[in-house]
Amino acid sequence: MGNQMVHLMVAADKNMQSYLRMCSMRARRTTLLLYVLLLCVACAAAQSDPLPSWNNDSTKQAILDFIARVSKQGGPDFVPVEARIATFDNDGTLWTEQPVYTEYAFTFDRVKQLAPQHPEWKTEQPYAAVLQNDMKALATSGDRGAFQLILATHAGMSTDQFSQIVTEWINHAEHPKFHRPYTECIYQPMVELLTFMRANGFKTYIVSGGEVEFMRPWTEKAYGIPPEQVIGTTLKTKYELNGANPALERQPEIDSIDDGPGKPENIGKIIGRRPIAAFGNSDGDQQMLEWTAAGGGPRLMALVHHTDAQREYSYDRASSVGRLDKALDEATARQWLVIDMKNDWKVIFPPGPTVPDSH
Repeated sequence: MGNQMVHLMVAADKNMQSYLRMCSMRARRTTLLLYVLLLCVACAAAQSDPLPSWNNDSTKQAILDFIARVSKQGGPDFVPVEARIATFDNDGTLWTEQPVYTEYAFTFDRVKQLAPQHPEWKTEQPYAAVLQNDMKALATSGDRGAFQLILATHAGMSTDQFSQIVTEWINHAEHPKFHRPYTECIYQPMVELLTFMRANGFKTYIVSGGEVEFMRPWTEKAYGIPPEQVIGTTLKTKYELNGANPALERQPEIDSIDDGPGKPENIGKIIGRRPIAAFGNSDGDQQMLEWTAAGGGPRLMALVHHTDAQREYSYDRASSVGRLDKALDEATARQWLVIDMKNDWKVIFPPGPTVPDSH
């Protein structure tokens, strides 16, 4: 129950006590009974809200209306359960992606961990930039440098071994600003939305530019999305027998990049159905939303717009992380839903200690 509801109930209770003192015994009983019934109705209404962390505005109503329309048996916009596919980007859509993508933070830690085995990294870029915490030099290496770091830290082991490494890191690493585990820097309003959509027959998928095996160890616990419903950038793997034990060995080679046009391509290849709802937050999600919009029947395309510098971050067109520029223009032109983080969400993260840095 929200704080506003609690305050209203406390005030009402004080007024009720004053009123009861002036009534006869019989009138008191009748009034008290009615009061209890009203409180029960108010509590039930608060508890029945499937999206309690969303403000009651047009954005929330548009989402609720869409889900109601497509799930109403016999209605003009009814969509069969098997076709209720919803895809969600991860970074910046389901959890925070600033000041760097979480997978990059993992990668930087891995470089530092592996550095003693690679003395040449002290002078070789982009490794030297990571070891010296020189983000400016690292930025000059661009996407090529990022993939070089990922291949050096994510490959050369089995999928099971990599999963254990990721799990160990995600269980102990903390966000530098919010001082809480990264898996507690997920967006509570979006977690509620995922839960509500699944309760209405939707199958929810992550479709992210992040490396798929980095996400699979923890997405089910964080979002309720199992590993087989996580689509992402992939490394090539090779089946090998280590004695009597078969393994999928991760190769230092990119297999598929799940960003931009790669998102609808992989949705078609892996899911085999066009989504009827798609959620993103950056230009890297634009093609996924376009492809979703191109289908027939009811459609919901939405962008999370980071507008809350106080509770999280505020960025869009000028950001090097999660840039939202062309997709924002298209969303405006085509009347896609734009979720304003500052104005549409009551809270950002799940309940827990959050102590943001002052800078």
